Amino acid sequence: MSEHSFTPDAAHSRAFRDALGQFATGVTVVTTRSDKGPLGITANSFAALSLDPALVMWAPGKFSRRFAAFAEAPHFAIHVLGADQLPLAQHFAADGLDFNLPDVTINAAGTPLLPGCLARFECAAHAVHPGGDHAIVVGKVTRVSLRHGPGLSFFSGQYGAISADP
Repeated sequence: MSEHSFTPDAAHSRAFRDALGQFATGVTVVTTRSDKGPLGITANSFAALSLDPALVMWAPGKFSRRFAAFAEAPHFAIHVLGADQLPLAQHFAADGLDFNLPDVTINAAGTPLLPGCLARFECAAHAVHPGGDHAIVVGKVTRVSLRHGPGLSFFSGQYGAISADP
């Protein structure tokens, strides 16, 4: 198999995106409260940042109509989706305001919480940094929920599953 090298510029934006897609990620839904009500977005730009203090980060795109609400949110929750939650990922990729779903709750900070996720990190905003056409949003984790099971993954433009089973 041959290797293709290029300089990541406007002429190679699709190739750069394809190269980034070679890194398998988990899939999350990030939720917050907005001036229009509960708001959610599907994202794969999530990472752990620090154990002490407990910090996580994610990166909403400035091109999203939902960007300002998430970049300015005082509280948010990051939901790591299980392999059985593909419909939830697709739901929030299409419509961030539709919370007509079973068993959604609201925490004390007003953040919508989705049920049944592999992990949920309830966060207070800690910092927002510029990141090109995205922002890097850092959250201080205030509460964690956890269950075990295979995770929903995203690789090369396709959803799949990640399992810890041998």
